Amino acid sequence: MAILNKEEAQAILRKILSYSKADECEVNLSGTEGGNIRYARNSVSTSGAEENTSLAIESRFGKRAGTATINEFDDAALQKLVRQAEETARLAPENPEYIEFLSPQTYLPTNAHFASTANITPEYRAEVAGKSIEMANAQKLTAAGFLEDYSNFNAKMNSKGLFAYNQDSSVEFSVTMRTADGTGSGYATRDFSDVSKFDAVEASQVAIAKAMGSSNAKAIEPGKYTVILEPAALMANTDASLMGALLNSLDTRNADEGRSFLAKKGGGTKLGEKLFDERITIYSDPTNPDIPSSGWADDGRPQEKITWIEKGVVKNLYNTRYWAQHKNIKSIPRPGGFIMLGGTQSIDDMIKSTDRGILVTRLWYIRAVDPQTLLYTGLTRDGTFYIENGKIKHPVKNFRFNESPVIMLNNLEALGKPQRVGGNLVPPMKIRDFTFTSLSDAV
Repeated sequence: MAILNKEEAQAILRKILSYSKADECEVNLSGTEGGNIRYARNSVSTSGAEENTSLAIESRFGKRAGTATINEFDDAALQKLVRQAEETARLAPENPEYIEFLSPQTYLPTNAHFASTANITPEYRAEVAGKSIEMANAQKLTAAGFLEDYSNFNAKMNSKGLFAYNQDSSVEFSVTMRTADGTGSGYATRDFSDVSKFDAVEASQVAIAKAMGSSNAKAIEPGKYTVILEPAALMANTDASLMGALLNSLDTRNADEGRSFLAKKGGGTKLGEKLFDERITIYSDPTNPDIPSSGWADDGRPQEKITWIEKGVVKNLYNTRYWAQHKNIKSIPRPGGFIMLGGTQSIDDMIKSTDRGILVTRLWYIRAVDPQTLLYTGLTRDGTFYIENGKIKHPVKNFRFNESPVIMLNNLEALGKPQRVGGNLVPPMKIRDFTFTSLSDAV
């Protein structure tokens, strides 16, 4: 049994701390149960299950620290592990960025674990893959998909008296459909904490419609276009993404040390400056019912509702405990997920209001060009369509783009309703002057 309840985890952690002879000791205990199924060319290719419980100890003597990990839990193994961590700590150099462990904290209660997801069976995974493959066969398409689910627990206890416990669950699904001649491709992705919200048929239908509509794409000249970016084109859990790049840049130390777009020339950061369209507001909240997450960060700091960007103004940056203390600023951990406020327009509304533009399903192979401006390059993929006079005119060949989310969020025309992607809530966006630099023969 890989998932321990609060009392079971607490008992093990207390026992380990009773063995410690170090100045400070902190123990992290975690477990996971889950499974997956993968299919390609309309056949299941792999199916697996995972179950594991692991434990990590950090022992400290002054500013020297040593760590050791194990997945055995008898008394002899635990005592041996404690001694290993302590021996390593005695040999380690002093950490110049040492900061003592946290004392007891108060955490917001969150609801990130769902029995519906924890109880997913191999039969359920096979049923999802079977339905998707059946739908592909009915349309003479080729399907490739992946379904993965997890139920997890994490617990932390230290010699300063801190104790934290959390359980969460997640299910992620992605599917690509291709036409028999290989000229059309469609994609859909979904992720939830509660699998009862997941509809494999709906997701497969979206991918099928895009594949059948994108066959025999025409080439049009690259250049600056108005684009409608679906949520999967803004955030991804399989590759870099434009919004992911922006949110990964909200680090105080990187800005202070001149290594991000938030660094000011000559020193300082752009915290408090208006850098985006005033409709851009991004916050985090571990209690959000659509993207619930742990009430505490990996280092034990409490997670709370934080506004990162408000009406285009950068309001907060996250940091490490060391950097917060070093700079004498508020200590703010990176959140479990981000929420971007949206608007009322549907993607159909955005298409109707577009004279000439491009609808993008997703972006792929995204790589950084310039971290100081957050300029990225990558390709469109799996459903790119030309819009003219408020209607989708025809599919177009894929493009390479060069774009920065900083520029993109200043060229905003419209926002739609936020959707969950990769554990975040992101709305579809209509953006003017998005830069496509060349054509790609990739489908």
